[in-house]
Amino acid sequence: MNGNPQYQEDTLALEEVSEDSLYTLWLLNDDVHTFDYVIDVLMDICEHTFEQAFQCAMITHTNGKCDVYQSSYKVILNKARALRSMGLSVDITQ
Repeated sequence: MNGNPQYQEDTLALEEVSEDSLYTLWLLNDDVHTFDYVIDVLMDICEHTFEQAFQCAMITHTNGKCDVYQSSYKVILNKARALRSMGLSVDITQ
């Protein structure tokens, strides 16, 4: 994986958050972590199977990012915080 971890906090004004909308959590490429580490973290935090986590790690490495989870903003924000606490770089989109 290539780049540096991002630790910026995702915050949206309350009027921008829709509980009916799906938000997407993106894993961003970095230079820091091994594929095995990223796979283990995705399996633990995003509840991916090994195959899903492996594919996400490969897509992230190849394309620079990969969508790894979709849910409500509250769930996505918690997943993003957990991934960041493990040193991974992530972004959230609606």
